[in-house]
Amino acid sequence: MGIVVNLDVMLARRKMKLTDLSAAVDISIANLSILKTGRARAIRFSTLESLCRELDCQPGDILEYQPEEEAEPKRPQLRAVRR
Repeated sequence: MGIVVNLDVMLARRKMKLTDLSAAVDISIANLSILKTGRARAIRFSTLESLCRELDCQPGDILEYQPEEEAEPKRPQLRAVRR
């Protein structure tokens, strides 16, 4: 998973709805939803700046790095035994 987006956490801390943030930063609800659910593949610095300004936070409050092994536990691989 790598990068985790904590936009929903920041919205809850600020007691703000996605629609309110959308209007304040002039980004569509659909695009904010994609970002919030972690499906975004990229984010512009100008977008990140707008979000930080409106949510009164730092980029690290919104974006977080988690190494792959922490993000998703790996399942043990089963091997076939030949007889």
